[in-house]
Amino acid sequence: MLKRVFVAPDAGRLRLRSAVRAVLGVGLAVALCGLAGHSLVAAITGGLAALLALFTVTDSTVRGQVVSTALLPVIGFPVLALAAVLHDQPVARDLAFIAIVGAGVYARRWGPRGHALGVFAFMTFFATQFLHTVPRQLPELYAAVLLSLLASSAVRFGLWCYERRIAPAVVPAPPGGSGLGRATTRQAVQAMAGAAFALLAGQLLSEQRWYWAVGATWWVFVNTASRGETLVRSFRRLLGTVIGIAVGAVVVTPLHGAALPSAVLVAVCVFGIFYTAAVSYTWMMLSVTVMAGLLYGLLGVLDPGLLALRVAETGVGALGAVLAVLVVLPITTHATTDAWIERALRCVHACTAEATARLAGEETADPAPRVAELELLLGRVRLSLAPLLHPLNPLRHRKARARQVMTYLDDCAAQVRGLAEVAADPAASHDARLTAACQRVETVVGALFAPGAEPGVTSAAPAAAPHHHPGAERALAHLHGLESALTALAQPVRSSPRAPFAAS
Repeated sequence: MLKRVFVAPDAGRLRLRSAVRAVLGVGLAVALCGLAGHSLVAAITGGLAALLALFTVTDSTVRGQVVSTALLPVIGFPVLALAAVLHDQPVARDLAFIAIVGAGVYARRWGPRGHALGVFAFMTFFATQFLHTVPRQLPELYAAVLLSLLASSAVRFGLWCYERRIAPAVVPAPPGGSGLGRATTRQAVQAMAGAAFALLAGQLLSEQRWYWAVGATWWVFVNTASRGETLVRSFRRLLGTVIGIAVGAVVVTPLHGAALPSAVLVAVCVFGIFYTAAVSYTWMMLSVTVMAGLLYGLLGVLDPGLLALRVAETGVGALGAVLAVLVVLPITTHATTDAWIERALRCVHACTAEATARLAGEETADPAPRVAELELLLGRVRLSLAPLLHPLNPLRHRKARARQVMTYLDDCAAQVRGLAEVAADPAASHDARLTAACQRVETVVGALFAPGAEPGVTSAAPAAAPHHHPGAERALAHLHGLESALTALAQPVRSSPRAPFAAS
């Protein structure tokens, strides 16, 4: 698990950049809150707002990110006021919390912006429970949130706006439909059911810290699209929490809330959240759990009993999510996985077309954004296949099929990256063979998803032509490798998930 985090590819050092920028943005936000004379509760609220703005806003353009960030308080302030007003009305508060859970998950149907606003709304309500916010604190908290969002935005869009050079791609929302056939609708109902279970069970464990159970259910549902993904994510959340509690008992408890070392460790945790989120949910949850312990220490309420309760509440929340996805409108792993695979392959074709057009001399063609989108889509495919690849999965034929799918998709991605590098060479010239090779790739991709169609046998790689530019020869080699990988992918993609499958 440790190797996976620190050896995982970090193209363009984007994970490292994101983590360092988050530390700067959140650190500046909290520092400004302190200089403005805000209370510790307000500073924590502001720091959380800055963290969420940097973590959840993932629009594909800088302009879109600015708009989404500006909308966060528009959504967050009314929720903050609602939670504060309902603080002493348990029944109304609980019903409102469950409704916000459902609305937050449902908002994913509107893409990255809906996702960001949904997460911000939920975490705003959650934070009021964590900090016991009451109405008289609202003006100070509003000021702290606005100040913190301005600070984090100054870092993100001013001091360190690397997206101007490398625009992040955004993975679309889960496969659509209508009514209860739409994934986001089904997941919203599941999340509300799971949250209701977690809320009731969590209150039986603790009348004061019950919200941790609801939080566990919520974060299990974020970025999952099938029951298999949710089961794996529930396990990883619980594992990360348990490890984080153990680390907290050794590292955090002895600090007794000392301000300076706690602040330094919070910065380390922020870095860990951003650096590990894309490659290991377990490590991300470890960082979140340690940071929560540090905040409790700063608030002066940390003790071993609270740490043990944190594990129990997380277990209850994870159980609520598991029961919900198994019983309430379940979404199968197979259907979700096939949809993500198809999107990834469509993106492979788009990357190929852009690169070929660039090689043909079309200056406006640029495969780089498509390659970035493909990387995110492949990450989404890996997440969807994780339940099938899990060591405890007893279905060997499904595991073998999933392994081959991922192997061939990785091969496709490698060929596309190489093709894009060739296309970036301004000296690479047009070759008529490139158009023909690109058309063969398009044919193979179309045949993978056309009912009754069979991908053709890959032709031999065209011989090198000495009078052509070396860039064209390298591009042809990548296109041939891509065609071969796509043809090989036909067997696992088109085979039934329930049929015996022999790995080649």
